[in-house]
Amino acid sequence: MAKISTKTTKAITINLNQKIGVFSSIYNKIKGNEITNKKEITNLRQLLSNEKAKLINTIKTQNPGSIYELSRLLKRDFRAVRHDIKLLEEFGLVELLVSQKNGRERLKPVIVVDKIIFTINL
Repeated sequence: MAKISTKTTKAITINLNQKIGVFSSIYNKIKGNEITNKKEITNLRQLLSNEKAKLINTIKTQNPGSIYELSRLLKRDFRAVRHDIKLLEEFGLVELLVSQKNGRERLKPVIVVDKIIFTINL
């Protein structure tokens, strides 16, 4: 969870390297941090699903005030949407803004990039 002060960087780069018949990857997030882990390619496959595309489009076009509102707009289970948001947050595509409404904390998803750049090194 983060608070956004300004949108300065709007791209994320994902580099895939092919080594001995296997892809490995390095994610250059918005802040330029390199992240590697054993589940990278699996997470990348999940990122490129139609459900994530719908979710990103809905956040961008309908500007939901919370994850709950987003799940209602998508007509999907809240927990499934929260899981997808968590993945998008890991990749640096979405940040969650914290706000209060009626004494309850709300997490508003916000798209923080305009493009994803994939580089595949063979």
